[in-house]
Amino acid sequence: MTFRLELAPEARDQLRSIYRYIAEQTGPNAALGFTRAILDQCRSLTTFPHRGTPRDDLRAGLRIVGFRRTVAIAFEVEGDVVRIGGILYGGRDYEKLFNSPGSGPRG
Repeated sequence: MTFRLELAPEARDQLRSIYRYIAEQTGPNAALGFTRAILDQCRSLTTFPHRGTPRDDLRAGLRIVGFRRTVAIAFEVEGDVVRIGGILYGGRDYEKLFNSPGSGPRG
């Protein structure tokens, strides 16, 4: 079974922010390559979505998968949909993010 991928608006904003940061630091080509690789990682969840670390302690159904030791991708699997709720760069405290009211994949 292949799942459908959805990126929450917050995840799209976070990906754009990662692109801007890397473009400022190392240039647009590096930023484009890195953000494309993140999207490839997200797309790979459509064929094997139940990987990563379950974080039901933060939110029921939440899973976190790392990418290149600098990015945490937060997602949920609901039916045939993998919903990316956050793409967090550089060690951001995702526990704090998902414990705040009105935030995260369902926020």
